[in-house]
Amino acid sequence: MTDELPADAERALAAHEAVAPTDGDYAVTSTVFDATVTASGDEESGTRWTVTVTVPSLVAATSDPVGDAVADGWFQTLERRLADAPAATRADLELADLAVERRGLDVVVRFAYDWPDADRAVAIAKTLVEYVEGTYVEGIIPGYSYEEPVTDLLSQAETGGDATRGGTPL
Repeated sequence: MTDELPADAERALAAHEAVAPTDGDYAVTSTVFDATVTASGDEESGTRWTVTVTVPSLVAATSDPVGDAVADGWFQTLERRLADAPAATRADLELADLAVERRGLDVVVRFAYDWPDADRAVAIAKTLVEYVEGTYVEGIIPGYSYEEPVTDLLSQAETGGDATRGGTPL
């Protein structure tokens, strides 16, 4: 595969309402986290799509001290839950790669998959990004004082986007 963006991928990325071009890749704008999608390949070898989402670790998300055992357990749970992401796409998606890595105070999630239909591949990318966000919110541990953007996510989850509602999403 080449590093060049295939023409159909470039068209699909430019046309999608939740994707915006950035320096060298495309940002997925439907999340508060840093999320990108890109594609490489050609007609002969096919198109490989890569989705990357960077989220704050539990330690970075809270102003409270977090013990190592809690931080490790949170990370391991997130990692296990993200393995189920393909099921959220409603596609017969087999990942070529899934990486969930700690990088300093961040957690970087990377999905790679091959998909021939560029429009559907971009929709799958958006779903994967939103699955990471939803899984992250589900993994928030009660009792800590959280920082932005987690406080915004929790507020949205409690109200369902409707400020007149209250309570948690679960």
